[in-house]
Amino acid sequence: MATESAAAAPSIPSLVDRYFTRWYKADVKGKPCEDHCVLQHSNRICVITLAGSHPVLQSGKTIESISYQISTNCSRLQNKVSGKFKRGAQFLTELAPLCKIHCADGEEYTVSSCVRGRLMEVNENILRKPSILQEKPSTEGYIAVVLPKFEESKSITEGLLTQEQYE
Repeated sequence: MATESAAAAPSIPSLVDRYFTRWYKADVKGKPCEDHCVLQHSNRICVITLAGSHPVLQSGKTIESISYQISTNCSRLQNKVSGKFKRGAQFLTELAPLCKIHCADGEEYTVSSCVRGRLMEVNENILRKPSILQEKPSTEGYIAVVLPKFEESKSITEGLLTQEQYE
């Protein structure tokens, strides 16, 4: 009797599925299959991750290293945010690079912001253990957290696809 009720009960959605809306940016900068996922919370905070179809997640590549050093003068690791108004946060455009993923086969992938806003934090854990990016891309393997401007929070999803459109 207990097994029948357990089988009839729907599965419990994950924390990400319950509290975040998934948006997708397909073929970022014209590169096929280099898709990114934006997890948008109801409080407008966006978590940038790799979409399931990204080559790093699909083809079983080995990640050699991840770098937040974008250029000689720009490192996302030097982002220091403080106070109520998030002073000191780096401002990002939709195509601003967040990090570079270097694979063992020599391939390099650049992960873009996909949304305009202030960079709240980058995930330093993936620097120490890059495999987290492949093992748990939507949770512990996120790339960065971005806070869009309040007045732009509704319009940031205009260039992004819903999960149904993406599939």
